[in-house]
Amino acid sequence: MNLRELVSALNDFASPALAESWDNVGLLVEPSPPHTVNTLFLTNDVTEEVMEEAVQKKTDLILSYHPPIFTPLKRVTWKTWKERLVVRALENRIGIYSPHTAYDAIPHGVNNWLAKGLGVCTSVPLHPSTAPSSPAEGTHRVEFCADAEHLDAVLSKLKDIPETSCLTTLPARVEGEEQTQVSLNCSQKALLEVVALLSQNNLLYHKTQILLLQKPLLPHTGMGRLCTLSEPVSLSAIIERVKGHLQLPHVRVAVGAGRTLESPVKKAALCAGSGSSVLKGTEADLYLTGEMSHHDVLDAVANGISVILCEHSNTERGFLSELRDALAVHLQNKINIIVSEKDRDPLQVA
Repeated sequence: MNLRELVSALNDFASPALAESWDNVGLLVEPSPPHTVNTLFLTNDVTEEVMEEAVQKKTDLILSYHPPIFTPLKRVTWKTWKERLVVRALENRIGIYSPHTAYDAIPHGVNNWLAKGLGVCTSVPLHPSTAPSSPAEGTHRVEFCADAEHLDAVLSKLKDIPETSCLTTLPARVEGEEQTQVSLNCSQKALLEVVALLSQNNLLYHKTQILLLQKPLLPHTGMGRLCTLSEPVSLSAIIERVKGHLQLPHVRVAVGAGRTLESPVKKAALCAGSGSSVLKGTEADLYLTGEMSHHDVLDAVANGISVILCEHSNTERGFLSELRDALAVHLQNKINIIVSEKDRDPLQVA
């Protein structure tokens, strides 16, 4: 497939608009076009060892869950390891694409895969995503009615205010009088100017309504998951299930105050990777994530919530095998998709 065609297909699989605002997702490194992709290489992280593997396997595009370029690079030299990744990618005509938190949000993504480790359960996002393109413009809608005497002058001034759009007029009958209903979308900044203009005329101002435009929530999409198990299970049993699902010999566990390893778990809140900010304040029997700060673990335990920590990328990497199969179907088996054998979490139990 042509690289740009493939990137479009990957964006359809998980829209970059679903990623968190702080994230750096999409195509990060692009060889000079035209660039044909025969082999897509999946990894959780791009390290120098993983890059060498990608080169040896004649990769055309690396899909790295974590973006290897996150903070801006001021130069691209051989001095630092992240700069060397870019150099090697371009020298070997390898593109790099990263979905990161877009894959966290989607219903067929990382968090739903992680939830499978709990057993049979239903899940909902802890922080639902909103539709990225609706409404298309503006944060507020302003509606008011004007008579013919004031209409033209007001419309002329409104059109001069930046960041206003979708201005429409409709005939209306107000208190027995023929008037015109005006509706427009505007930004928060423009709203101040619109209200200031309308307030110059009391008749217009008292017939004004301001509506906050909110994008609809997307079903089953968003950050984190709150999982309700079909049957309560002991904490010790959940620990074994998680270890089996993630293929880990050990996990770290903090038992909630007033709980034991035999205490039942009915509700579990989870977040792949680093879950503190997503899980904080959620009422549950258990938090499952890769890593949390010391003080956030103490807070959870004090509130009677047990915590299972598996190390950051261990809660994500296993998804790659499922992703390989899903992308094969999505891309109609047009390209070869392989999963890195060198990618691993940097932390090991010694």
